[in-house]
Amino acid sequence: MAAGPTTAEKSGTGKPKGPSDRRPRPERPAGRPGPTGPRLALIAVGVLLLVGGVAWALYGSTWFRVEDVKTSGTAVLTPAQVEAVAAVPVGAPLVTVDTDAIEARLREELPRIASVDVFRSWPHGIGLKVTERKPVLLLEKRGTFTEVDSTAVPFATVTTPPRGVPRLVLDVAASPSLRRFDADRLLAEAVRVRSELPDAIAKDTRVVRLSSYDSVTLELAGGRTVLWGSAEHGPAKARVLTALMKATPKAGHFDVSAPSAPASSGS
Repeated sequence: MAAGPTTAEKSGTGKPKGPSDRRPRPERPAGRPGPTGPRLALIAVGVLLLVGGVAWALYGSTWFRVEDVKTSGTAVLTPAQVEAVAAVPVGAPLVTVDTDAIEARLREELPRIASVDVFRSWPHGIGLKVTERKPVLLLEKRGTFTEVDSTAVPFATVTTPPRGVPRLVLDVAASPSLRRFDADRLLAEAVRVRSELPDAIAKDTRVVRLSSYDSVTLELAGGRTVLWGSAEHGPAKARVLTALMKATPKAGHFDVSAPSAPASSGS
């Protein structure tokens, strides 16, 4: 009995594959080979040359050295005054300039400066951006005037008072307020009152007189006066005073120490 056709013959694929017909599969690469020793050495040399070149450019070359200093933001101070105190080392490598030390020196030696931004302006400059303090009150003593800013910091003494800044008169020598509040605290209260005045009234204010913690009086242009009282409820007092002045424009005295019961009198 003849043997039937093989599976391979039935499928028409020819003879069955024997062991000699099986080709070995190529092995997968385990990964790209890393750089050889010479290549590593070349890379290291390249990195060192790059770092050395950058360091030389910043520190050793003349490419990035301080050549000029520019000051902005000054009003009362002059750029020359600021730059003299800043003492920027012209000719030094720009990267070595200690900007923090310059800022500290300016704020210490020039109290008029509220803040200053010291920055590098590549490739050859140092910038000094100054913000000056602005006076809101003046303390007069023996013909000189000490300027006080909005944070109650006395920062400069001048012989000519700046225009539009009211004088502060502290009549507190015998005031019981001194037992609870020292002179600095009373100064801060006076500044607080000044800061809460409406612009139109602030422009007319010539003197802020403080005789105790809860007794502040404003002396306005034209001989008018305002009893403000304490620094409490400032915004409410400002609104009431504005309305009271509109309602009684010929009055010479205004009392807003109790803003719920204001009064005006005189002419």
